[in-house]
Amino acid sequence: MLPLRIRRYRPFLIGAFIILVLLYHVSQNSDWELSQSALYSPKKAPADSAAKDRLNVEYQPPQPPKPTSIAREKQTTTSAQPTPKKETGIRIPQLKTSNEVPGGFGLPTSAPTVGKAHDHSAAEESHVAVKLPDRPVPEEHVEPTSTKEHWQKPSEWFPVPKESIIKLPTGKPKPIPTVQFNFGEESPEAKEKRVARLNKVRAEAQRAWSGYKKYAWGHDELTPVTRISKDPFCGWAATLVDALDTLWIMGLREEFDEAVEYVKELDFTYSAHRSEIPVFETTIRYLGGFLGAYDVSGGEKTKAAYKILLDKAVELAEVLMSVFDTPNRMPILYYNWRPSFNENPKRASTRSGMAELGTLSMEFTRLAQLTGENKYYDAVARITNALEDLQNREDGTALPGIFPENIDASGCNRTAQAATNYDNLSDAGKQQVDDATDLDEEPQGYTAGTTVQDIQSGKDPLDLNGVTKRELNRRTPPPRSSVPEYQPPPWKGAKNQGPPRDAQGMPANWDCVPQGLVAGGWGSESYSMGGSQDSAYEYFPKQYLLLGGLEDKYRTMHEKVSAAVKKYLLFRPMAPGNPDILFSAKVTSYDHTDQKLNYEWEATHLTCFLGGMYGLGGKIFGSPEDVEIGRKLADGCAWAYEVMPTGIMPEYSMVLPCAKADDCQWNQTAWYNAIDTEAEWRDEQLKKWEVSHAEWVQEVKMLKKEHAEAEEAAAKARSEQEAKPKNTYQTGLNPGVHQGMQQDVDYHLTKRRLSEDDKIDVAKKVNKLEDELDLNNNIAGHGPQDQQQKPMSELLLPPEPEKPLSHEEFVEDRIKRENIPPGFVSLNDKRYILRPEAIESVFYYYRITGSPIWQDKGWRMFESVIAATRTDIAHSAIDNVAIASTSTSASTSTPTKDKDEDDNRKQTKPSFTDSMESFWLAETLKYFYLLFAEPDVVSLDEYVFNTEAHPFKRPT
Repeated sequence: MLPLRIRRYRPFLIGAFIILVLLYHVSQNSDWELSQSALYSPKKAPADSAAKDRLNVEYQPPQPPKPTSIAREKQTTTSAQPTPKKETGIRIPQLKTSNEVPGGFGLPTSAPTVGKAHDHSAAEESHVAVKLPDRPVPEEHVEPTSTKEHWQKPSEWFPVPKESIIKLPTGKPKPIPTVQFNFGEESPEAKEKRVARLNKVRAEAQRAWSGYKKYAWGHDELTPVTRISKDPFCGWAATLVDALDTLWIMGLREEFDEAVEYVKELDFTYSAHRSEIPVFETTIRYLGGFLGAYDVSGGEKTKAAYKILLDKAVELAEVLMSVFDTPNRMPILYYNWRPSFNENPKRASTRSGMAELGTLSMEFTRLAQLTGENKYYDAVARITNALEDLQNREDGTALPGIFPENIDASGCNRTAQAATNYDNLSDAGKQQVDDATDLDEEPQGYTAGTTVQDIQSGKDPLDLNGVTKRELNRRTPPPRSSVPEYQPPPWKGAKNQGPPRDAQGMPANWDCVPQGLVAGGWGSESYSMGGSQDSAYEYFPKQYLLLGGLEDKYRTMHEKVSAAVKKYLLFRPMAPGNPDILFSAKVTSYDHTDQKLNYEWEATHLTCFLGGMYGLGGKIFGSPEDVEIGRKLADGCAWAYEVMPTGIMPEYSMVLPCAKADDCQWNQTAWYNAIDTEAEWRDEQLKKWEVSHAEWVQEVKMLKKEHAEAEEAAAKARSEQEAKPKNTYQTGLNPGVHQGMQQDVDYHLTKRRLSEDDKIDVAKKVNKLEDELDLNNNIAGHGPQDQQQKPMSELLLPPEPEKPLSHEEFVEDRIKRENIPPGFVSLNDKRYILRPEAIESVFYYYRITGSPIWQDKGWRMFESVIAATRTDIAHSAIDNVAIASTSTSASTSTPTKDKDEDDNRKQTKPSFTDSMESFWLAETLKYFYLLFAEPDVVSLDEYVFNTEAHPFKRPT
């Protein structure tokens, strides 16, 4: 049977052997590895011409390259085609073709035969390959086989014509008032104190950097408790790049140079950690980090040494420039960088965050200044123009002067999508649309999904899907002068090219009525100076400084913002001691007007930048009132630090506002009412409890009386029975117990004959008395321990109704449980994530006023922050700033709990959340350091900071 099985599989074995031989010969005559790499990454043009010819032959069989001298000589000797010889082996079939081109679809072709023209129609002379010596190919052009998908610069769908590019303003910078105080000579005592503090800040920065270098080098962030790394920002070493200028400013030049060397290895065309680039975070941290480090390290003066910083900024910017390739040039804020996602045109989001949209201008402007490339400035200038248009429109925003949290940046009027059916309407239908929308050229006022039948049937276009006329009006396009003229999609009219396809393969809808920026979403609109909005406002005065005052629109826009914040958002909190401080509220409009606004009296860490913004703007634009407002805002955040148990302000909290800023006296009753808004309901519950409790008391009295009477009767019966003889055998009583009772029973049994019923009745009474006696003995502690019971009186009583807390009791309990300081209403987010905004404003006011009071405030903040966040290797965010730390170093991440049951919920120190964001080194420690550095170190009259505290050189 075995030989038979071998013969059965003999053809397969022979075929497999032949295939292996052929594959061996193919591998000897083609650069298979190089061909495989072409499937995954593009090739750069080889510098060596011979290598270039070789690659062209391999990758472009339909277009043979111009031969080298050696190739031409061989072609001459073989120009006459010999008669094909008989095949001596099995031919390898050609690969499938695309458009009749052999080797299409980017796949490698069969190896060309040496000595004759590469004619795919000719029969092969032999299956035996001719082996040639290897040709030198520059190493940098040989890429290993890889499955990595790298970003490739796409062709622009919506390019800006060169003549339309917005150029940087030119001319001599305007005179701008100084920002910094004119510091005089420093006393020796003051200098000694300042330098001691400065050195301690530098030591903590070195500690954080060392921890990052040892455990997370080359990654985005360090986890300072578990001592590992994480990469939330594409894995391009965010902490390293973000900290570059900090290292330089602190004089840590060796660390700076080492980091710059690593920067050379960064590749912004690939990320193993994210499929989309967060444009805002990448711009402020990476692009801003490179530019800030380049400027503080000397810029053009040290061009040879640190030019790599500018080069890397350009590399990254080229990737980011693709986000502006939209019909209205508004950016895509989360950019899918992979080529497979990057081949079709896109629009900006209908819900773009205001901060993300408006916080790109400084970085791209500075890059344009350093490179001379106006395209970078053009990209962000168009955003500014669109925001300016929105700010100036009469019906642009609910709170004139400031912008909502979310912006529709798509450029499409979604309420007018049905206008595409306009041409199909009857004359009466067209007239109805024109009358309803009051527009001469384009029909408006119809929501997406409105049909021709709806319009012809007379359906009210201004009451579709519950949408009001007010909501529709604010979605209509602004005047024609403020909207870019509509351009047909680039594929229209192109031969054999239709519109792009969506994910389902259907044509994407690119025809729409163009519009400028409008509020995003259909519901309410939120306005604040906090998260998702903050830094966009910060950039208006800073961009004015960066452009040397040559673009007035940034001043105008800032002044409108300043006036609107004063009118709608600023408030004075009520607190013991009546401090003269300010915070900024959050306001919600539900009808796109400022008539009915809902306020949240918040005190958030993110809004603490506002003091610095008002101070800077007030100085450069000559507004003493704004400088004073900024001082009160900065003082408000310093106060929020000082009153918390840890000495650190929470991430998000609510405070009690004063009705009048100029008449604000502490009122504990008002504070209690703000903490507990259900005071009336609690009073009602307390009254109901009083009634039910009185009923319970009467019921208990009655039960106790009945029980006392029963106990008295039992005691009387017991005393009577104790005097009588007892028969333990007949009654079931224990021997030797209550002999008098037993003898009495025996006596009656012997004197007269009892009936059976009498016997049973007597036995029950005796047993009942015995049970009561045994129960009382057990209660008194005379019975077995495992049979102990509560007194009968307690077992028979109904449960007492639980008393609800009164309004005062509820508030005091909550204050104690949550450690709420006076003036605060709630601590909604008790974390501290190493944020810089509060110390940022303190730094600004020290530099603006020159007062050492601000240094003292900042030093108390620093000591509190380090005490609560210092780990064994660096610093960590914490979970609860309302927990008083019992030591100067929080060395564990596990909460300590007391044994006492009432204190089980109380931690003795905050818990670490094992996070150290890159802004800890980029911003927080930098501002602490600059607070105690000499005033000419990064002077505010020479530099302007981006929102990540990267200093850009101001024009002189």
